[in-house]
Amino acid sequence: MPRPERSSPVPPTPHDRRRTARRQARQQARQQARQQALRAGTQPPRSAPAGDVVLAYLRIQAGVLTSLEPQVRSDEFDSVHQMRVATRRLRATLRSFGQVIPRSRSEKLAAELKWLGGRLGVARDGEVIPGHLQAALRPTPAELLIGPVQARVQGYFAPRRASAREELIEALDGPRYRDLLAALDQLCHELPSGPRAGDPARDVLPAAVAKAYRQADKRMRRARHTPEGPAQNAALHQARKSARRARYAAEVTRPAAGRPAKTFARQMKKVQSVLGDHQDTVIARQAARDLGIGAHLAGENAFTYGLLHEREADRATQLRAQARDVWRHAARRRYRRWLH
Repeated sequence: MPRPERSSPVPPTPHDRRRTARRQARQQARQQARQQALRAGTQPPRSAPAGDVVLAYLRIQAGVLTSLEPQVRSDEFDSVHQMRVATRRLRATLRSFGQVIPRSRSEKLAAELKWLGGRLGVARDGEVIPGHLQAALRPTPAELLIGPVQARVQGYFAPRRASAREELIEALDGPRYRDLLAALDQLCHELPSGPRAGDPARDVLPAAVAKAYRQADKRMRRARHTPEGPAQNAALHQARKSARRARYAAEVTRPAAGRPAKTFARQMKKVQSVLGDHQDTVIARQAARDLGIGAHLAGENAFTYGLLHEREADRATQLRAQARDVWRHAARRRYRRWLH
């Protein structure tokens, strides 16, 4: 009996290649963090005081941030995103553990990290949103692509991305960024002076995670009772920030709390991811509207941009429902017993 012929492998699509590249970039970032921890010897034991655990995490993330700067300057794939994540982790840690590192000591640095994160965020949006819209256009039948749609999307974002990148590099070359790094380095080499820095981490840090969780829960409830529209979009964006802060706080606590902290952080990450996708649809809808107006003023047919806007609105509706389900699961008591 003849053997059946093997089918030829399906070549990867551009979306598949980008997804693979993102996965590889995340793996590389995690590997860098592990290497930073090993070099610095910053994996504290479970019995360590709270100050040691928080300081260890700060040192790791500071190392990740500085190690990514050359990659950002050379415009390597996903480097802006990874540097932005390190900046957010540092800032969230300073804001969450005031009993370990007093706000009076960290407030100015947290503000500077917010400034850097803003510069990175603008550059990141210039990378993500055009790809988001181009991906939405790919399955669109040719007869619905009316006018030079792809060219207009490219022409709309290319100068914005170039400008955002120029501003980012200018920021990295400036004295404000150098002062930020100096302040961060100084903090990472000081003993935390908060009132509970010397207490066992397992007795101190879970309370900060619980506080961050309560804020996320409050904001999710508020978003659920806010009518659809810009106000609800803003409320969901705030809920996402709170879920992210709870996630990062749990990551800090993991050396002292172990697997329960890791599991809780994973659940918060799921919430953060869904709400992040929703926020992308908010930005994409605004971009589609602006593109449509530009096309109309140029005498072109704006139909396709309206189609893009409607697709993003439908996806937003699906993501809001998904966010409710994901939060309901993540908020189960079994993921939070270790916080009490």
